[in-house]
Formats: sequence, structure tokens, C-alpha cells
Amino acid sequence: MRILIEDQAHCCGYELECMVKLFFQAASVPAEWAEKATPQPQEEYLYAGASVVEQGEGETRYRLTMRLCCADRETGALADSAAERQVSCPPEQSQKTFEFHFGKMAYDLLSAATGVRPPWGILTGVRPVKLVQRCLSQGMTQGETEAFFRDRYVSPEKIALALETARRQKPILERVTPKSYSLYISIPFCPSRCSYCSFVSHSIEKAAKLVEPYVQLLCRELEETARLAEGLGLTLSSIYMGGGTPTTLSAGQMKRVTDVISRCFPVEETVEYTIEAGRPDTIDREKLEVMREAGVNRVSINPQTLNDRVLEAVGRKHTAAEVLEAIDLARRVGFDSINCDLIAGLPGDTPESFRDTLDRLIQVGPENITVHTLSVKRAARLRQEGEYLEAVHNPAAPMVEYAQQALGRAGYGPYYLYRQRDTLGNLENTGFCRPGKESFYNTVIMEEVQTILAAGAGGTTKLKDPFSIYIERAFNFKYPYEYIERFSEILERKEQVKRFYERVFNTQLFSDAGLPGQ
Repeated sequence: MRILIEDQAHCCGYELECMVKLFFQAASVPAEWAEKATPQPQEEYLYAGASVVEQGEGETRYRLTMRLCCADRETGALADSAAERQVSCPPEQSQKTFEFHFGKMAYDLLSAATGVRPPWGILTGVRPVKLVQRCLSQGMTQGETEAFFRDRYVSPEKIALALETARRQKPILERVTPKSYSLYISIPFCPSRCSYCSFVSHSIEKAAKLVEPYVQLLCRELEETARLAEGLGLTLSSIYMGGGTPTTLSAGQMKRVTDVISRCFPVEETVEYTIEAGRPDTIDREKLEVMREAGVNRVSINPQTLNDRVLEAVGRKHTAAEVLEAIDLARRVGFDSINCDLIAGLPGDTPESFRDTLDRLIQVGPENITVHTLSVKRAARLRQEGEYLEAVHNPAAPMVEYAQQALGRAGYGPYYLYRQRDTLGNLENTGFCRPGKESFYNTVIMEEVQTILAAGAGGTTKLKDPFSIYIERAFNFKYPYEYIERFSEILERKEQVKRFYERVFNTQLFSDAGLPGQ
């Protein structure tokens, strides 16, 4: 399918691409703009055009037109449909106005043609709860916020989910202060690469020789990051070590990293210290004891599924029994806050086997259960092989629906939520937890309310202006070999953090002594 855009509608190309992808996930749909857009015979296309009807002093009236030609879902024959509406707005607001109305027009036409109604409506952003928070912070009532989402075709179930997530987040967000930050540490190595994975990670078999020099340089970067944070008067809220799979490191390597963290950062003052132990085949008692001794109080053990056949199909070299053994071992070592990730929609999984996985996991009782919907990214082997993209009607929706209902009955509630592109069914990823076990780090990074200082390959430092919505990013090199070869540049980039805070707080006329949150 092609997207054809003419006249003043060209500003909406990206939004229309996102809308078409909601309905045709395997399609490549770059928008094309021309003064006169002409479809080819027997071609599937979406056309959008905008023209001026009348110009006034403060507002301009526009005519928006849209045509859709696509295969009929029953006969397969090409069928045409069209929509038109007139809208008025100041010229400087035309892009947002066009995006909103073209989005609704495209949703209506594509829904009628395909029989599909994506549950998040015309929302294409990854952080719908952030939008809820913004509505409420602007003084809108809950009813007005619900109406805002309904006007964007969001389903009642997803509106309720977003509102409940926002409610549970509120006490966490209130703990963020102007000079607080969290620390992210990247360990970009895994025992093997899962077929759905698109993260920057290398299998330990191929990258073993990089691990030791990487650990050495990571420790140096952590030392520099700590000196910088202390010099700026920043206060540490939480620590999160992810990847990859951090427990791919040996116990000795893990101890060297955690010892540097303990020596350089005020670990005892943090509200949360998480390490991902995502693969049970990398977990043993020695590593867990190193983590506990370092002050880690939250660990993530991620089965993705408890179906051995599905585990094998996606390239996970462990069994469901090993997952349960790892969770039990973490309990015996002393961890009382455990997260487990599941993925809805994995190849070979069914609604029945997913329900079995979730029911068994609820019986085990981890404090957090995060339910992801499979997202087939460009860098994932599933996408490169091309086979799985044809299964766009993957039964992820009943899996996600069952998870929300079953976890609610078991006493879990949603506390963070985000969406990704190329996700099956345009569904979401949701973190559920027992009362009082909300992850501080997951919440603040998803809602983008706090600075995250990142260390390690692929890490992205997010510098959050506490007085506005402005966020500035500083990127580390993506791959471990780049990180090692160009490490001096990593340290040079730390100056961006210093310049950012000096600029922000000079602008706000705060003195170091009088700044809240120190």
C-alpha cells in the first residue's frame, strides 16, 4: 500500500504512516508527497489532501479529503471509500489539527475496510499514561480526561487501564525532586540471542574476549559519573543494571562492578537497586549473594514463557523448571522483590498455554509481573526471517486481556505502561505489582520525569529539565567494541551533563545552597 499526500497535507506523512501500520503491520508504507498525487491502476493506496476554503483574520478554514483503495476482506477485490471534512484553526496550528482529523478519518476508513479496531485508537505515541498525567496536571477532571481519550477512539478498557496506572504512579512521581537522578548501567552481553530480540546485546560465545576489557572500562566510567554527579550536587534515587543480561558476567566480574558502585555512589540512600538476572541459565547462588551483599534489593528473572516448546522455538537455552528453580534460589538468598517478564504472542504460543504460564507464575508469587506484547523490530531475527510477519492476527489480544483480569484477581495492579512500534495488535506492555512494590526506576524512566545518567555501551543519558518538559539526550557508543575502542570520547561526552545543569539552574536563578532537592 502507498500513502499519497498532496497540497498542504504533507506535514502529516509520519502520522499517516503510523496509522496504516496499525492495520497492515507487515507493510512497508512510506508516505509520498507530490503537487498532484496519482495512484496507479489496481493499486492499494491511501490518499490525503488539504486545501484552503476560506482565510480569515485569525483562523483559516480547510477542506480535508481522504480516499482509501484496498482489498475487500471478504472478496479480495479492490474497493474504494472516501471521507471529507472541513476544519478551522489558526494557520500555526494547522499541523496538529490536520494530524488529529486525518487520523480519525484514516481510522474510520481502515476500520471499515479491514474489520479491525486497534484498541488505542489514533494514539501513536509510546507513553499514553504520560498523556493522562498531562491532562490531569492541566486541571482536567477524570471525566474530561476520559472524554479526551474517547475522542481519539481509545477503547474503554484501555482508558481504564491508563487511568489506573496513572493513579498508582502518583505517589512515586511526587518523590522526584529537581536535582534527583537515577543511574542506569548497561551490560550488553547475553548467553544467546533470542529470535525476537532487537536490543544491543552480543552472545557471550561470540563476544567473550570483549567482556573483561568492557568491565574494566565500565568501572572507570562509573567512577567518572559519580564524581560528576557529586560535583553537581545531584541526589541518587535508584540504580538499574540491565542489558543484555548482567548475570552473564562471572561472580567476580559482577563483584568488581558492584564494588565500584558501592564505593562511588550512596547506595544506602537509594529507594531501589535492581539488577536484571533475566536468563535463569546465568543465575547461581554465588552471583545472587554478590548482589545481595552489594545492597541490591530487587532482581528481575524473566521466563518470557513457561512453555518449554516455545522457549526452544525462540532460542532460549533453558527450561521452565530452571526458571522456577532460579526464583526459589533468589528467595532463599533473601530477595523479597522479584520481577518476572512474560511476552504475549511468542511464536508457537497459544492463548491456552499463555494462560497456563501466567497461572503458574501467579502461584509462585513474584512481587512484579510485567506483561509485554511481542514487538517484531527490524533488528530481530524474526523480522529478518520474514516468516512471523505474516501472522499479523497472532492471538496476543486474548493473552493480554486475560493477564489484566487474572492479575487483578490475584491482587496485582498496573503501575507503568508503554507501547512500541511494530507491536502485535497495537497492544501495550504493562508492569503489574503487589501493593507497595511499584518499581521507582521503571516509573520515572517511562514517564520521563527524572534525569537518568547512563553508563555502558548503548546507554542513553536523559537529562530532564525539572522546570519544563525539555529533555536532552547524550548517547554512548552502541556496540561494546566501539565502547572499548573509543572510550576516551565517552568520558568527553560527560561534559554535556555538566553544561546542561549549569545552564538549567543558572536560568532558574537557583543558588546551590537554596535549591530544593539537594
